[in-house]
Amino acid sequence: METLHFKTSPLISGTLIALYGALTLPLPFLAVQTAAPVSPWFLWGAIACGGLLLWGALSQRVELDAEGIRLTYPRWVPPFLRQQWQLTWSEIQGLQPRSTSQGGLVYYLVTSGDQRYLLPMRVAGFARMMRAIEAHTGLPTDMVKPLAQPWMYAILAVLTLLLGTVDLWILMTVG
Repeated sequence: METLHFKTSPLISGTLIALYGALTLPLPFLAVQTAAPVSPWFLWGAIACGGLLLWGALSQRVELDAEGIRLTYPRWVPPFLRQQWQLTWSEIQGLQPRSTSQGGLVYYLVTSGDQRYLLPMRVAGFARMMRAIEAHTGLPTDMVKPLAQPWMYAILAVLTLLLGTVDLWILMTVG
């Protein structure tokens, strides 16, 4: 079997990065306009660091091959952001649903040792990933749906674009 690679969906990662930008990029400009006691250079640095951390958190990769499934991150991602794990197909004994505090459902891969590993649910090609997991484990996966539907992130993307437009308009009229 060839190795299958899955990354966070561009719709999800792009929307979250754009939202971060729309929420934070106006801050240094507003600090100058309001004579805030916080240096705009400090804010630019903090925004850059936060953007890198967000990008790192969104850069997880899921790899499936004949041996098993792995959740990895690029080497540049700080260890405190990484929640890497690896399972062989024979270790996976079940899928366990859990409710989230927002009312959604997430799923855990359960091992023979009763350990649980959160199933990545925001990857591009989620249905293909689930078919591969079912083929290797024999577990039924038809009940597993992505945590967030694409239309949710499409709405968030439109609202983020609107927020960014308003930010730009305010900065141009105030400046």
